[in-house]
Amino acid sequence: MAKQRNNKNNTSKTPKDKSADSTKVDRRAGFDRFAKPQDTKGTLKRLAEYVGKNRWRLIVGLLLAAGGALGSVAGNAFLMPIINAFVYERSFAAALPGIIAMAAVFITSAVCNYFGFRLMAKVAQRTTNLIRRDLFSNLQDMPLSFFDSHSHGELMSTFTNDIDNISTALDQTLVSLLTSAVSFIGTLTMMMILSPFLTLLVIVMVALMLFTISFIMKRSRRSFRAQQRDLADLNGYIEELMQGQKVVKVFNYEDKTIRVFDEKNEILRQASTDAQSYSVSIFPVLGNLAFIQYAITAMIGSMRIIGGHMDIGTLAAFLQYSRNFSRPLTQISNQINVLIAAMAGAERVFRVMDQPAEIDDGKVHLVRVAATETEAKDIPEEKPLRGTKDSVPLLYLPRVEVGLRNLVWAVPEEDETIRYIPVCGDIRFDQVTFSYIEGQPVLKDISLYAKPGQRIAFVGSTGAGKTTITNLINRFYDVQEGTIYFDGIDVKDLRKDDLRMMLGMVLQEVHLFTDTVAENIRYGYLKATDDEVVSAAEFANADSFIRHLPEGYDTMLYDNGRNLSQGQRQLISIARAAVADPLVLILDEATSSVDTRTERLIEKGMDNMMEGRTTFAIAHRLSTVRHSNAIMVLEQGEIMERGDHDQLMSLKGRYYDLNMGTIELE
Repeated sequence: MAKQRNNKNNTSKTPKDKSADSTKVDRRAGFDRFAKPQDTKGTLKRLAEYVGKNRWRLIVGLLLAAGGALGSVAGNAFLMPIINAFVYERSFAAALPGIIAMAAVFITSAVCNYFGFRLMAKVAQRTTNLIRRDLFSNLQDMPLSFFDSHSHGELMSTFTNDIDNISTALDQTLVSLLTSAVSFIGTLTMMMILSPFLTLLVIVMVALMLFTISFIMKRSRRSFRAQQRDLADLNGYIEELMQGQKVVKVFNYEDKTIRVFDEKNEILRQASTDAQSYSVSIFPVLGNLAFIQYAITAMIGSMRIIGGHMDIGTLAAFLQYSRNFSRPLTQISNQINVLIAAMAGAERVFRVMDQPAEIDDGKVHLVRVAATETEAKDIPEEKPLRGTKDSVPLLYLPRVEVGLRNLVWAVPEEDETIRYIPVCGDIRFDQVTFSYIEGQPVLKDISLYAKPGQRIAFVGSTGAGKTTITNLINRFYDVQEGTIYFDGIDVKDLRKDDLRMMLGMVLQEVHLFTDTVAENIRYGYLKATDDEVVSAAEFANADSFIRHLPEGYDTMLYDNGRNLSQGQRQLISIARAAVADPLVLILDEATSSVDTRTERLIEKGMDNMMEGRTTFAIAHRLSTVRHSNAIMVLEQGEIMERGDHDQLMSLKGRYYDLNMGTIELE
């Protein structure tokens, strides 16, 4: 029997419990597209390692793109001899060599651009493919605490927005910056060759244009930040209201929600108007300044022609270059923002990748004992999926006492021998204390046991620590004080994959994947045959409703199984656990959100599952725990009462009050 505690001064919350009174904030909702990376040098180095795996494509692609830009600059130089041939010699034959040369240069430039951009597209997609793969792979190794502290929206934004920004930077921005720089330098050089005087005039006008761009962009950034903030606020409000429509209609809050929406929508309209006003004003202002610069250059150039200081062909070529002179600067200015966003996105991606992986220093592993020596085999060279039945080595171990399903724990000893312990499903907590946040214990000095095949139920208010106990059994978290034993072995010494292979979970919040009903059940054991899937469904009392679905077991499920009722989704979850055939079963309030009829179906399925298995059940409805071998009442992280139903009722304590309805679970 566990010690009873009366200290109620401390509160305790599991991750699930904490969500009841504090909502996770999606920190990316207010993401600033103009944010700068904190460690540009380090991020560039990491990114270069990925890009470097395609270095030859990168080098050739950039060289071809640069050659294409240089060809565009060089092609315009042929305007001077062509126009002079027509104007002064009045001869097409004299202009023909220049025309042919210009065509050849422009065609070569186009070919270089085509292959250069195509190679850069391959570099971008191959690089982001590697980054995306590594990011996803690293996330699979993250501990559960990482996902408890990061919202789904934040992680999805890293996968989509941030990686898309990296792809855009490699595919377009990098090439655009290079070609713009080549075009600018080439154009400036040609202008200086054609007319240094007019070049100085153009530089003064372009400086005025750049000052104007800077003035507008500073105000534009502030406006876009405000627009983004207000848009995130409005979108969050809309999403919240769409999910809570039933509540809105039950309390007749439609008018109030419309008023709040109108207020937020008006704030967004004002912010968007300011932002778009600055945005749309840039190009007209720059366009007019460019026309003024072109007109002034043409007039002064014409005066120089009249004065005999310049010929018509030179002026025509210079005007063509002057029209293109400011374009690379504008492109560079625009692409810098995209590059900064990509660098900031890459930094966030690498920050997630650098999160510490789940530590598994367990040395004790499972072994299945073969009946005969000829039947025995070790894990094949091509290893099966980790943490599955097929990954357990099959060995012939005469005179070794075997456990359930012919399984034993292989315990390495200090003298390098192996000690074998039968697998039974005996779980014990010995003075376990645990806290998610230091100084705020969720469980305090918990001692309990579950013998093989026993059913243990936990009852208590929200935040009492019920779900935390099951999280510790799975080693989603490790205890700070005390020890948890599985068959007499400290769970910290067990390989996590082997430990979790022994455990099956049926949660209150069922998650179904976008796939068929059969594949969702098969997720419990990926190599399960169709017959095994059907048997698991029958075992879980789910076969009847599945066969009435449009396509039976081949019916596709979408959006977390929205086309099924809550009870049907729960039955599939039980079938999924059944096909895994675990030794220890964990039920986390599996019937709290269904009607009484569906509850009976689920209870029947769970009764089949619990037969012969060590079971831990978190119960919201007390009717589901009456037949448990032991019921523990938890409050504020401590076991207040323990016993079976009759014993606890005779105590006339908290469990008695809950059953009699004098108090309710919070």
